[in-house]
Amino acid sequence: MKSHSTPGGLVYSTDAGRMCPACRKALAQCLCRETRPLPPSDGIVRVSRETKGRGGKSVTVVKGVPLAEPALVQLGKQLKAACGSGGTVKDGVIEVQGDHLASLIELLKKQGFTVKQAGG
Repeated sequence: MKSHSTPGGLVYSTDAGRMCPACRKALAQCLCRETRPLPPSDGIVRVSRETKGRGGKSVTVVKGVPLAEPALVQLGKQLKAACGSGGTVKDGVIEVQGDHLASLIELLKKQGFTVKQAGG
């Protein structure tokens, strides 16, 4: 049974496609996504390697980049291209497939970020 405390809403329309649940406009015309504030950060970009929950495959994770979503997606594309591998950008985190810890740290330092290696 659906809870009455959460506002239901249109998520897809055959006319406009995917809809924003906050402003209920088509994603192409959505303005609330652009005005979303940056999450609080200490200004340090943390790069780590993870294998948990990925079937033993390693993924290099970049967290804490103080950029807005469009700029973060562009940075993710640059990092993936430099490493020659795939990956994704979601929830403010850049994931690059494979173990590219040292090369990503150097690339981010060249772009002027303060970078630390997180984890072991």
